[in-house]
Amino acid sequence: MLPLDNPRWTTLTHAYGSAADIPDLLRQLSCKTGPKVSFDSEPWFTLWSSLCHQGDVFDASYAALPHIVEIACAAEGPLEFSFFQLPAAIEIARANGRGPAIPPDLADGYHLAVTGLADCVALHRHSVWDEATMLSAISAQAIAKGHHRIAEAVMNLDDHLIAKLVAMDFED
Repeated sequence: MLPLDNPRWTTLTHAYGSAADIPDLLRQLSCKTGPKVSFDSEPWFTLWSSLCHQGDVFDASYAALPHIVEIACAAEGPLEFSFFQLPAAIEIARANGRGPAIPPDLADGYHLAVTGLADCVALHRHSVWDEATMLSAISAQAIAKGHHRIAEAVMNLDDHLIAKLVAMDFED
């Protein structure tokens, strides 16, 4: 895992250019692990828009993911669902060719963190989860086990699709 104080962050990129800002955002994240107040709450808003921008990922996404998983594993109490959803979205995008290859120096940490998502979900299994957290946790579990299509399908579920699945209504 790339240390947050490593100068390599300045050579990595995200949707808006240099990833030099990502270490500070990850430091902020370690202090704000509970559910966010709104969709534009920081640091999540900037992390999402920088690291998984309109379904595209970047080399900084691969460097940040292990930190996101590590912070989530260390967190106590209710957890923001993005701790599961953002890593799953990054891995889905990578698997779908929506980003560069993982740089060799980031690959081991990245892959360990992706498989570690299963342990992270297990650590938080006794927390009360709303529907968004449940769907994100299922996606994270699927990603950790290498089931990208299932993770992507679960991530795309909404009330309408869930109702259609429950009713076995596939006529549209």
